[in-house]
Amino acid sequence: MNIELLKIEDYSKCNNIWNMKKQSKLAEQFLDELKSGNRVTYIYKDGDEFIGEISLVKEMNDSDYTIPNQRVYVSRLIVKKEYRRKGIGKKLVDFITDKAKELGYSELSIGVDLDNYPALKLYIDSGFDKVIFIGEDEQGKYVKLLKTI
Repeated sequence: MNIELLKIEDYSKCNNIWNMKKQSKLAEQFLDELKSGNRVTYIYKDGDEFIGEISLVKEMNDSDYTIPNQRVYVSRLIVKKEYRRKGIGKKLVDFITDKAKELGYSELSIGVDLDNYPALKLYIDSGFDKVIFIGEDEQGKYVKLLKTI
């Protein structure tokens, strides 16, 4: 198993991880961000099978999430259901932290639903230890977390 940069021509293979047809607006948005260079996505693979993904987003038009050359947003950490609870999420978070450092960022931000306890635990255990904001949107209550790297 390895982690590698997602090639735009392989984007449709992410459907193996999440239902891109059901979330077509999100899939289109992510593809546009990939094409523009605002989103960089890495894939956790087992052979040719896409198992998980994680992205860095450089600009979110929200200073809680992004500050040019300082803070980058961690987006779309997702692992295929049957591979969860095997440490893949932690490997992806550690990997993306190293990538953000390489790119010159000193902070990572992330948003997570408050009822997503496994994700909250993963992020807190991975050093996202500062609460920036707690709020609610159409999908429910969430928190924005920050990690200094």
